Amino acid sequence: MNQVIPILFAILLIAGCSANEQQDPVVEELEIIGENLQVPWSIVKLGNTFYLTERPGSIAKIENGEIERQRVELEKELVTASEAGLLGFALAPDFTKSNLAYAYYTYHDDSGQFNRIVTLRLDDSVWREESLLLDHIPSGSYHHGGRLKIGPDEKLYATAGDASKSDIAQDPNGLGGKILRMNLDGSIPSDNPFPNSYVYSYGHRNPQGIAWSVDGTLYASEHGSNANDEINKIVAGQNYGWPIIQGYEQQDGMVTPLFTSEDEATWAPSGMDIYNDKLYVAALRGSAVLEFDLETGEQREVITGLGRIRDVQIEDNILYFISNNTDGRGMPQENGDKLYRISLSESK
Repeated sequence: MNQVIPILFAILLIAGCSANEQQDPVVEELEIIGENLQVPWSIVKLGNTFYLTERPGSIAKIENGEIERQRVELEKELVTASEAGLLGFALAPDFTKSNLAYAYYTYHDDSGQFNRIVTLRLDDSVWREESLLLDHIPSGSYHHGGRLKIGPDEKLYATAGDASKSDIAQDPNGLGGKILRMNLDGSIPSDNPFPNSYVYSYGHRNPQGIAWSVDGTLYASEHGSNANDEINKIVAGQNYGWPIIQGYEQQDGMVTPLFTSEDEATWAPSGMDIYNDKLYVAALRGSAVLEFDLETGEQREVITGLGRIRDVQIEDNILYFISNNTDGRGMPQENGDKLYRISLSESK
């Protein structure tokens, strides 16, 4: 059964206030709609049903307050090393008829450790790998990227980390340290910025969040090196600088971020979504949901006190987010990680 609890801590959903104005918390009801999750990574919502990937290799289906942990059968041996495992997930546009979805996972075989993008088909509560769309995305000890989303152009986008080998982010011929774009059948779109290449943008360290505004503009979140985490506006074919520039550093031919944590702090930003010209970003080391106002340039924490946050999704004015304290870097709380829901209503 869903749990509703009142919260006061740092829910600062107050429109039109500058960062220097006095703000009083808005009292809202935070609802727990799923718990006992096992290292959850990605949220997908369809109607009143949620599908959450769990890094150890399962998909948690949550419906009417009940959780069903569904098995995932993969062609390759899943790797659950630090930050790795079953990561990004997206339902096909015709999922209600086809039972088809897209997934990004880390694996190991005789040739080494890599990430791949595949289709999964749901049959009798079991997800089975059906077809391979893209293989040999670099993997290493850290920095797997892993976010998957279908854009407003009906293309599949994926974030790929630099696999802890920073130089590959500047190689336009490689897949690591990139945002990738493909047709839903895995082929390369004819309008990609580089001929016969999945690369959409490059010079990324470890991007883990992507979202589109209503006008189709793409934004991405990216982990910096110790600090200098970034929120970027993504333009096809552009170079976002890693490892040559960080934070607000500038160099010809490279893009500096819209927002950065700079040298003094780290957010470890992950999943993100957009509502009313504001970006809402899950922050792991920041232990918060962060809000970035695209019009004013202001930023603030809107949810704190629940530990590491891995992913967010917004539908209408409702913010859904998952905690990620069981990933080996957080402090696990009672009943494991949770899926939460709260209204983004503004104060009056």
